[in-house]
Amino acid sequence: MDRMNAGASRGTATALLALSLLSGCRHHLQDADRRALAALLDRQQQAWNRGDLAGYMEGYARTPELVFTSGGKIRRGWAETLAAYRKRYGGDRAGMGRLTLEVLGVQAVGGDGAVVLGRWRLTETPQAGGGVFSVVAERRPEGWRIVHDHTSAD
Repeated sequence: MDRMNAGASRGTATALLALSLLSGCRHHLQDADRRALAALLDRQQQAWNRGDLAGYMEGYARTPELVFTSGGKIRRGWAETLAAYRKRYGGDRAGMGRLTLEVLGVQAVGGDGAVVLGRWRLTETPQAGGGVFSVVAERRPEGWRIVHDHTSAD
C-alpha cells in the first residue's frame, strides 16, 4: 500500500509540475509586437483609402492556407480572397470607399501568433457598412501577416 501511495504522490507531483510549467508558458506580446500589429492594420487602412487593393492585400499571408470569411462565405487562399475583394469593390478608390479600422483588443496565441479583435466601418461607397472583425496574425519572415480573417456586418 505504501508503494501505491508513493507512486500516486509522484504522479500527482508530476502532474502539478506539468501544470505549473504549462501555466508559466503563457505567451505575452511585447510592446513592439503590438505596435507592429497596429502598423499592419494601419497600412491596410491607408492602402484601402488610396484605392490600392494590392497594397491592402500585402497585410495577408500570400498562401493557399489563408482563410477569409464574410457574408456567410468561406474563402481559402490569398488569390481567392483578392478575387472576392475585386468582385465586390473593384480596384479603385470610387468602389472601395473609405475604411476605418478600430482595434479593440490584441491577444497572444503561442509565441508567434496573435488574435486582433476590432470594428470596421466603410463609407463613401455603395457597399458602405460596418461590423466587427477578428484576425489571426502570424509572425512570418516578412513580418506579421494575417492568416485568418473573420469579418461580420452589424
